[in-house]
Amino acid sequence: MTMVIFGNPMRTSLVFSSLFFALTACTQVSLAPPEPERHLIMHNETVLPAALGIWRSQESGWILQITPDGITRWQDTPAACYPTRQDGPTMMGQIEYKYFTPLDADTAKFEYLPSDGHALFSRLERMPDRCTDAQITDPAALFEIFASAFQQHYAFFDVRGVDWSEITSKSRKQITPDMSEEDLLNLFANMLKPLQDSHTKLIATIDGTPHRIQFGLGETLPKVRKSIGESPWLVGILDNLMAWLDKGAVQTGNERFIHGTINGHIGYIQIFTMGGFTTGHEAGTPEWENDEIIALHNLFDEAFANFGDTDALILDLSNNRGGYDAITRAIASRFLDAPLEAYSVRTDWNEDPLITYTIAPYSDGLVYTKPVYVITSDVTVSGGEITTMMLQQLPHVTLAGQRTRGAFSTPLAKPLPNGWYLELSNEIFSSNDGTVYEGRGIEPEITLPLFAENPPIESHLTSLKQLVSCIEDETC
Repeated sequence: MTMVIFGNPMRTSLVFSSLFFALTACTQVSLAPPEPERHLIMHNETVLPAALGIWRSQESGWILQITPDGITRWQDTPAACYPTRQDGPTMMGQIEYKYFTPLDADTAKFEYLPSDGHALFSRLERMPDRCTDAQITDPAALFEIFASAFQQHYAFFDVRGVDWSEITSKSRKQITPDMSEEDLLNLFANMLKPLQDSHTKLIATIDGTPHRIQFGLGETLPKVRKSIGESPWLVGILDNLMAWLDKGAVQTGNERFIHGTINGHIGYIQIFTMGGFTTGHEAGTPEWENDEIIALHNLFDEAFANFGDTDALILDLSNNRGGYDAITRAIASRFLDAPLEAYSVRTDWNEDPLITYTIAPYSDGLVYTKPVYVITSDVTVSGGEITTMMLQQLPHVTLAGQRTRGAFSTPLAKPLPNGWYLELSNEIFSSNDGTVYEGRGIEPEITLPLFAENPPIESHLTSLKQLVSCIEDETC
């Protein structure tokens, strides 16, 4: 039962009242059809018979060829169809589907983790004739695969003001049969640069040297890395913060979570990543998911246990680098006293959402419904932005700091047949009023000088002090 000791004291009795009504009126309510049953694709080294066959996802351009030996993933692009291994340099390029939910004879939902996915696949009678495992290394062929993958799946050309057809046409003229790998990589980099999308990246190794092509990292991180370095910057910020918070503040959760109080009456929480709080299981496994959610709620329980006498809470996401989407929804649940239709996801601007997430209040402990101030910056990205998007819809939440980066989409892995690894943005996240913040970020209501170029370290604490004065003076 949700306990809102930090907000409306009538919440618990209201829950009991509505539950009693539901039980006494059940004969008048039509029951919804049962949810389709989810199954493990692989159990005791045996593949689920219902999952065997060939499955294609239009949204991702993936074909899964499932045999008794396991899953082979094919990249089905307009220019070529070829097999790839799930051994890429990022998590999206490493984890494989574990769960299978049949929706009808020819359609199924595949998930990496329980209840955290919306990938729909349709059954094919056989592999398309165009799919081949022949080696593809020709620069012209690789160029067409690269360009067509973006044309087919990238969702934000208009949002980011990029004419991909024009870029493709101009770049194609630079392709030669004998061009080097370095020249081809530089060509691809020049095509990616106008997007300024930090969720779009190309990772390649040439003659033993690794290369990472990624743009759109905002202003703060590039400046910090060029001046004092990211590690000294982070250490300086944390040293200042921990010395300033009230006695008893702690950095915990595998150093990803800070909680404490300010002046005895304002709660403070900073979260650096959406996940990574535990170390016991391999990332991306169901056991890892379960432990991460439990660990997060334990961290909130520890924090909230000391927040009973607070008047407000600061949730600092100004250095949040994103992570696991289910963590973002779990965070939102700790600030609700009623269900929230939080956001939806689709891959086609003209189609209905593939899924809409409704978040329920956390039911096994405390939730916080007094005033909450969420701090963001251009470092705040991905899962940090999803959390911000959800929380800003609540009447007791105010945003402060700087505009977020504007990169929400889960990266779509599209490895190239020469071994280079490509990710791009294909998911359109919308708030419950239909607003899409991709490419522009979320604007705060209160502007703070977070991460000013001079001084880059002290400006974080200066901003916190400014916000605290605003809260205490009731001028926010």
